[in-house]
Amino acid sequence: MDQPTVGILHPGTMGAAVAACAAPNAAAVLWCETGRSTASVERAARFGLMPVATLTELLDRSDIVISLCPPAAAEDLARDAAGLRFAGVYVEANAISPERVQRIAGLLEPCATVVDGGVVGSPPVRGKTPTLYLSGPTAATERIEALFAGTAVQTAVLGAGIGKASALKLSYASFQKTSRVLVALAIGMAREHGVDQELIEVASKRTDSYLSEPQYVAKTAARAWRWGPELEEAADALAAAGLPPEMLRAAASTLARWHEVKDDSALTLTDALDRLAHP
Repeated sequence: MDQPTVGILHPGTMGAAVAACAAPNAAAVLWCETGRSTASVERAARFGLMPVATLTELLDRSDIVISLCPPAAAEDLARDAAGLRFAGVYVEANAISPERVQRIAGLLEPCATVVDGGVVGSPPVRGKTPTLYLSGPTAATERIEALFAGTAVQTAVLGAGIGKASALKLSYASFQKTSRVLVALAIGMAREHGVDQELIEVASKRTDSYLSEPQYVAKTAARAWRWGPELEEAADALAAAGLPPEMLRAAASTLARWHEVKDDSALTLTDALDRLAHP
């Protein structure tokens, strides 16, 4: 089969790195530069992605489109692609609920073939090897497996059901991200009483405890703008399954206190805890 042309929506930290991994098995990897930030332009250039002027051009030229964006934008992007009658394989790889993936599939089909995707792990740079879980029509998931064959993005197919990959992603995210929020709250409470170092020492004796990694609180704060909406999606998925969503909604509310420090790599543990206590 000829190498496909791939479009990425959009080249964020994860999207750009994943798209770059597809490049060896693709004829070209495109992104739409209209309306994007300077940071996006620089990131796309660094990863060797090819700019196009309009979404229409990207969709017309692409055989496969991968959507990796903040969860809140997922349906709007899909609606735009549906309105322009995209007719290739659309990989819905955002951290959204199974129900939203199914709605998106309804928007795009029958013109496009929708593959449900979920990335578990860090962006594929500096030796990181995330897994892109897939579910959907067999022929389409096989094309995505071939696209990432031999790259830092591993793939795993969960079956034909749309929603399975998203369910796995949100199940994992609900534990991982909420655990990091609990670390911040625990250290913040201990700090108020002058026993934060003692808490960390206790936790360090348990190597499997997130509490033994207090430096990650600042990273959690910098990522809160993305993690909060993911946990809201996970809470929706819990509610749809008849399970209580309140814990995840509370974690998302806590993350909202850090929205002003989006992607701040200079943030310290002290800064993050101060912002948590005094938003």
